[in-house]
Order: sequence, then structure tokens, then C-alpha cells
Amino acid sequence: MKRRDFIQQSTAATALLSLGGLGLQSFTSGSQTTQITILHTNDVHSHIDPFGPEDGRNPNKGGVARRASLVENIRHENPNTLLLDAGDIFQGTPYFNYYGGELEFKLMSKLKYDAATIGNHDFDNGIDGLYAQLPHAAFDFLSANYDFSNTILDTHVKPYKIFVKDGIRIGVFGLGVKLDGLVDKNMYKETKYLDPVEIAQDMSRILKDEEQCDLIICLSHLGYYYKNFPERISDLNLARATKNIDLIIGGHTHTFLPKPTIEKNSEGKNVLINQVGCYGINLGRIDFYFDADKNKASKGTSILV
Repeated sequence: MKRRDFIQQSTAATALLSLGGLGLQSFTSGSQTTQITILHTNDVHSHIDPFGPEDGRNPNKGGVARRASLVENIRHENPNTLLLDAGDIFQGTPYFNYYGGELEFKLMSKLKYDAATIGNHDFDNGIDGLYAQLPHAAFDFLSANYDFSNTILDTHVKPYKIFVKDGIRIGVFGLGVKLDGLVDKNMYKETKYLDPVEIAQDMSRILKDEEQCDLIICLSHLGYYYKNFPERISDLNLARATKNIDLIIGGHTHTFLPKPTIEKNSEGKNVLINQVGCYGINLGRIDFYFDADKNKASKGTSILV
């Protein structure tokens, strides 16, 4: 896609949002504004190639090469960019059946992903199969509520990571869905599932108070919301029950959001929640703007690949 066409499409689809009651206009007009761009995917499920023109639902959509072009253009536009994934990288095409995840991790490394969390389908070759592919991943896996201490993944998955872009400290942590009932116990072995809400409260406190982060992002594979089971832990419920999280990047439920949802946290402040469906059809983009006092505003969109 030509850069001009990309910018026009993105602008048309962009929703203007604000955090902390601060409008975007006052940021973009000032000379002291720092822009941080967050790009994200979820539930790509081993879809390397674009869908063909004959596909009934997604003709000529998706594809890693096209996503790479979009990401390259955006990084050229703003070097202060992070690329994140919310899990279920594996399972869905013969590429996974044949290569076991090697190709997916190698391509994500070529795209220079910064971090990813772990989805339930990433255990589809077992925890040993996931471990075997880690040397092909030139990015970190983040999961705070999967306790891997009694497994082969011990020390290979971090609860959070901090990125610094143009003086802005960005804390990113990961959360995974309950594996019991979704994944055979033999596949995840002694992995312990910890309560996501409690862990999110701990992570956001650490990142805000101890690590002094200006922007806190949760990479979630919990699911957007469960209409028939509203009490189930989901991204919406997580946002309402916690504080200090600025953005929840979701996965698991394959929810296509044209723009981020704005939810109120436990202190009545805005939290952005975004998820871009599945299969690499869309690329999520959230732009945060910081003034000299680290106040922030944002805008978000979903870009068709």
C-alpha cells in the first residue's frame, strides 16, 4: 500500500480519544509534544499468506508481507513505535503443522516485534514444543499470571518489560486465559494459573510506583467480554477492577473493534481497550501524545491489511 493511501485510510478511520480528561488538540498544537505509537496484532493463528481473492469472508486481506510494509511506513513516520502481539500466534494453517511455530517466530522477528504474550493455542505443541521454538524469537514473551517456575519455561518468560522511547517510560505486562478446560493438562504441565485481576493490580502498582512508568500497557489473552457469562474475567471487567492501566491490548475472542473501547477504571479514569479480530487481517494502532508534564492524550484506529 502506498504511504499516501495508508495515511488517508488511517485518518478516515481514526477515533480521537482522551485520557485523564485532556483533549488531543492541546497536545498536537504544542512544540513539546512527544508521540508514542503502539502497533498490535492478536490471534494471527499462523496465517502467513494473505487470503486469496476467492475467499468468501476475507478476500485479498492479511498477509505478513503486507503487514511488514505497513509497520515499516509507520516506523518511518514515527520512530517511537512499539509492535506487540496478544497471543495465539500458533495453530490455524499447515505452516504450523509442518514447522511447529518456527516460521511464525522467525517472521515476527523480521518484523521486529518488541514483545508478545502467550495464548492458549501457543501450547498446541505442548510446553516443550513452545520452548523448542524460543530460539527463533528475537523478542520477549511476557506473562505475569502464568507461573512457569516448575516448568521448562522457567526464566524464559518475563512478567513485564520496560521500554524507553524519547524519554517516555512504557511498562508492558502480559496476562493469559485460564488453561484448564481449554488446553489438555499434559500440554501445559505444571504451569500455574494466577488470578488475572490480582496480578494486574500488582503489575500496575509496580510499573507505576516502583518503575515510574508514564504509560502502562496490558497484553491480554483473556477475551474482550463474554455476553452469556458477564462475570467471567475479561478485558472490560479487568479495566473496571484495576487502576493505572492506560491500554489493554486484547485477544482470544477474535473481536473486531473499529476503534478502541473506552472503559472507566476503579478510579473513574479512562482505559483504552483494543482488539483487532484475528488472522492478521487488521493492524491495531494507538497513538499517545505526552506534553512536557507527561500528561497524555490518545487516538486509535484499526487498519485493514
